[in-house]
Amino acid sequence: MKTRDRIILAALELFNESGEPNITTNHIAAHLGISPGNLYYHFRNKEEIIHSIFDQYAHDLRIHFQPLDLQQITADNLLAYLDSVFMLMWRYRFFYANLPDILRRDAELQQKYLLAQEGLHQNIMAMMKSFRAGDLLALDDTELGALVNTLKLVVSSWIFYQSAQAPGAEITKSVIYQGVLQILAIVRPLTTDKGRDYVRELEAHYCEQVERNS
Repeated sequence: MKTRDRIILAALELFNESGEPNITTNHIAAHLGISPGNLYYHFRNKEEIIHSIFDQYAHDLRIHFQPLDLQQITADNLLAYLDSVFMLMWRYRFFYANLPDILRRDAELQQKYLLAQEGLHQNIMAMMKSFRAGDLLALDDTELGALVNTLKLVVSSWIFYQSAQAPGAEITKSVIYQGVLQILAIVRPLTTDKGRDYVRELEAHYCEQVERNS
């Protein structure tokens, strides 16, 4: 693996474990056993590393949130879709936890974030419309738009909210699975009978995951 890629992976690991504000480029270099000068050869500062991590995150958003067509809407495929939500929240949990601070100090990154969110909004809206066409949701376009905004709000703020519930609160896989259950709890009352059966099956799976990872 190239040194540049190792730096990105190490930074992501350390940011997730200790929180981005607590990690410096010297910490990253020491973790990798390389000199700070070697790190600065690839990245001028920590902000450039964060940009590279965000670029990976934005790429994952595009890949994992592609809409399903009607033939793909099954309980198994919905489970795989929600697992993608979990994977992103877990892999990039430092970003969700420190989102306001990170964006506040980097105007260029905020523009990247807004662009990624617009693409995400379009993909989730297309997904919700396919659920409606598949007789899983009974909502008009205005209601679908409100649902999409609510789901984005929960996903983007869940880790930050949980981190603020107690001093030194630890973000575990169980906490993120609880976030997936919260998403399902929002969607369930808006589903048809057919959709409700799917949601209950998914809820049972994620309740088991919460218990297993607690």
